[in-house]
Amino acid sequence: MTKFLDDNFLLESKQAQSLYHEYAVQMPIIDYHNHLPPKDLAENRVFGNITNAWIDGDHYKWRAMRTLGINEKYLTGNASDKEKFIKWAEAVPHTMRNPLYHWTHLELSRYFGITDTLSGKNASAVYDATTEMLQSQEFTSRGLISKMNVDVLCTTEDPTDTLEYHQQLAKSDFATKVSTAFRPDKAILIGSETYNEYIDSLEKASKSDITTYDELCDALRNRIEFFNANDCFVCDHGLSHLYAEDFTESEVKAIFKKRREGNKVSPNEAAKFQSALLLYLSETYHEFGWVQQFHLGALRNNNTRMLSELGPDTGWDSIGDYTQAESLSKFLDTLDSKDKLTKTILYNLNPRDNALMATMAGNFNDGSVKGKVQWGSGWWFLDQKDGMIDQINTLSNMGLISCFVGMLTDSRSFLSFPRHEYFRRILCNLFGNEMAKGELPNDMEWIGKMVQNICYNNAKEYFDL
Repeated sequence: MTKFLDDNFLLESKQAQSLYHEYAVQMPIIDYHNHLPPKDLAENRVFGNITNAWIDGDHYKWRAMRTLGINEKYLTGNASDKEKFIKWAEAVPHTMRNPLYHWTHLELSRYFGITDTLSGKNASAVYDATTEMLQSQEFTSRGLISKMNVDVLCTTEDPTDTLEYHQQLAKSDFATKVSTAFRPDKAILIGSETYNEYIDSLEKASKSDITTYDELCDALRNRIEFFNANDCFVCDHGLSHLYAEDFTESEVKAIFKKRREGNKVSPNEAAKFQSALLLYLSETYHEFGWVQQFHLGALRNNNTRMLSELGPDTGWDSIGDYTQAESLSKFLDTLDSKDKLTKTILYNLNPRDNALMATMAGNFNDGSVKGKVQWGSGWWFLDQKDGMIDQINTLSNMGLISCFVGMLTDSRSFLSFPRHEYFRRILCNLFGNEMAKGELPNDMEWIGKMVQNICYNNAKEYFDL
């Protein structure tokens, strides 16, 4: 009987095992999109206990615990940190076949050397042992990153951010390069109830008045220049779908003026404005040579009662069924027709859009850059075993997996980096099994190099690192 989570976990053939152990495992990590708090890295945070490092802010775990009927006080409430951890440990045996089960045990093993399966029976002992380890320098925020051989990571910041923590990190002796992604969605979503308050904050950050559309564009460009001067090379947008409505300059200027004066705008007006501003931003990204990322398809904040109690990003989002193809095509084509389409990564949340994204990317790969337009890795609800297999297989069939820039964590947790190992094992298993069946040649050197490229080298080249 195969032991759970042994050295050959998820590796079903000798070829898969060789690909992973001889080629994939040695490659560093480029985590080019996550939501880690840069303050914790700049200050080299020492976590008080494993709950602080592992459960606080983790809406994946919270959703599972709520499903099991665990009271909110043990998730986001006033229960003690140890009580919260014990409740999570009691939940873990019930998460079998959810990716949380694999992630939990990979993380306990890779960071803390704990190989026993977690449950209520050993919860207290695990809490005490991990909390003690977390007090040492080896387990600070930077130590946890270094343990996973992370070469580069990119956090995600709003245009109003001062980037003070990134500036501190740039001057530090931390071996991992820490950059950021520019995320200006709050400036785009003009229908938001707090839109004018946000523009007020953008005024302060850019040290400029923003009463007209042209001034808004100038302010955003100012912040792009600031981010660029602080070694930013990528942006990120989290949108339901891309906007590609026809508009005129006079329309867009009037819409912004109307909203800035405190009036509401219609859905059609919002779509025109959002289309115009997103195009302006993308043209500017091209000018600066950035990579742009579009995370598309989330239906956010579904539970308004709980949203009002706990705020966003606390576990009330799901997959949306937005129409993607026509607007995505029109948006990319508009940029390409001006020769202003920068390197682009597309992510979908609805699995029905897998083939759509894989084939859409191919429409705009013009031979100027290897893999110029990428279909990104399985994201959010799709960054699990089946989701990754579907993404890899669809990209292989409809594009070139050899050009793929690989995995990212998209996480707020310093303990999430074994997800790269999870992806690498799945990748090696797919290639190795096809080698074993004679569907691919038994050329370990060539396929091993391809695996290394997907794990690391392609991203290093793509992001010019």
